[in-house]
Amino acid sequence: MNQNLAVADYAVFIIYFIVVSAYGFTVYRKRKQDEQDAKAYFLAEGNLTWWAIGASLIASNISAEQFIGMSGEGFFLGIAVAAYEWIAAIALIIVAVWFIPVYLKNKIYTMPQFLKTRYNESTALIMAVFWLFLYVFVNLTSILYLGAVAINGLAGGEYLHVIMIGLAIFALFISLGGMKVVAYTDVIQVAVLIIGGLVTSYIALTTVGQYFGVGENAIAGFKVLMREAPEHFKMIIPKPTATSSQLDIDKYLTFPGLMSYLAGIWIINLNYWGCNQYITQRALGADLQTARTGILFAGMLKLLMPVIVMLPGIAAYVLYQNGHLPQLVGGKDGAYSAVLTFLPTGLKGLSVAALTAAIVASLAGKVNSISTIYTLDIHKKYIQKEAGEKQQVNIGRIAVFAAMLLAVLFTWNDILGIGGVGGFTYIQKYTGFISPGVFAMFVLGMFWKRTTGAAAIVGVILGFVLSVLFNEYAPMLFGNETLLYTAYPNGKGAYEIPFHICMGLSFLFTTLVMVAMSFAGPKINPKAFDIDSEMFKVKPQTTVLIVITLLIIVALYVKFW
Repeated sequence: MNQNLAVADYAVFIIYFIVVSAYGFTVYRKRKQDEQDAKAYFLAEGNLTWWAIGASLIASNISAEQFIGMSGEGFFLGIAVAAYEWIAAIALIIVAVWFIPVYLKNKIYTMPQFLKTRYNESTALIMAVFWLFLYVFVNLTSILYLGAVAINGLAGGEYLHVIMIGLAIFALFISLGGMKVVAYTDVIQVAVLIIGGLVTSYIALTTVGQYFGVGENAIAGFKVLMREAPEHFKMIIPKPTATSSQLDIDKYLTFPGLMSYLAGIWIINLNYWGCNQYITQRALGADLQTARTGILFAGMLKLLMPVIVMLPGIAAYVLYQNGHLPQLVGGKDGAYSAVLTFLPTGLKGLSVAALTAAIVASLAGKVNSISTIYTLDIHKKYIQKEAGEKQQVNIGRIAVFAAMLLAVLFTWNDILGIGGVGGFTYIQKYTGFISPGVFAMFVLGMFWKRTTGAAAIVGVILGFVLSVLFNEYAPMLFGNETLLYTAYPNGKGAYEIPFHICMGLSFLFTTLVMVAMSFAGPKINPKAFDIDSEMFKVKPQTTVLIVITLLIIVALYVKFW
């Protein structure tokens, strides 16, 4: 099958580009006065509706690493990878009910500001610099590289750098208008993302049905998947035994069954959704009820995401195993692109538009967060303390341009080696090392008034050190079988502890050390937040959204346990 795009595909894509650009420009013209108000520019303070917040959260979260990486994990693991999305929905409930009230009551606009308010300026500055490096050299670069590679493959394989520049310029066009433009264009982006993604999943299922003689019927195709790959429809991956194959061990190393739910997956999700400027920024400018409803709306959308980003991977696995997908190249990460070759002319353009929407929304949201942290937490405090509102907006725009330029330069020839390890793995590896310490620092800072600034600094450093220790050196130093963990052969001549378990152990010991250090301080830290039970009460309509989300998740786990 010809993987290249036809004229009709380009036409669909151009229409998408024009609609998003025109809408973004309209929003910008209506809110041009935001250039005189830094907080309105960076946070769209008071101007975002609940549906804009929810859509923007999803559009910023779903990018090329989900479409390509999670589809690939669907090919490899099956439905177990959906836990990242479904546990995220529960994490968003926790963030909406308990985290956001703390941020809003204490007028927190950036994560470094949280650290300065709760701990001290040194902690805030250290983490501001760290987040800038992480966002630019890990997140921004990997999103741009993986996205450009994916679209380039669909366009014929000869336009990598042109596509890379095009994605960067498109994201710049949106992000230079500020958070208001980013958030409201995200509404269109997420609509395109969902529609295009569902079309791809539908075509994948009907193709399966066609090849297996049950007709071009999506439901029949899904039943074929369950029949042909029953192991791909189990949420819990069994613990390896002495007779397990290396493939089964590799699956457990990637997602260690029930242990994932006792350890790493909660740290990953709660840290990402609750302690991450890139995400929380959407809700920090709204009132509590609007923010909560928007976050819960995002949680409900997360329930749908496995259908879009994982199901095509399982379909690709079944087709490939039965010799119906010879166009699959590049292993599991080529699954999504291979499935797209089945789409007819026009619909292929829609799917490329969906992929582009996911990439551009993530890039725009990321550079907006970079400019916010740099302008409000570094430039205004340490470089140009007297900068006025309009000057801050201009500085933010310069930061946006500089961050995107750096991303293009470092991905041009893949200087960072993202292609060698894969974008999804690249992001998980470098953000996962720091997540246990950061999450411990935030959650103790919010809900335990005794936590000290010294404990916070030690915690974030210790969390990183312990993550490296458990991931890289523990089996060699302490053996493959201990009271804390079991290490398994990775097929490369070494033993590994599953990554989620490493995160759980790092978080546990980091928290214990922070608690022990804080007991040496006063019973109530002078910088502790004022928290009362009224902050966490929810309205009946909020309770209804929470109950519906939880019931759907329970039903899914009962069905696929």
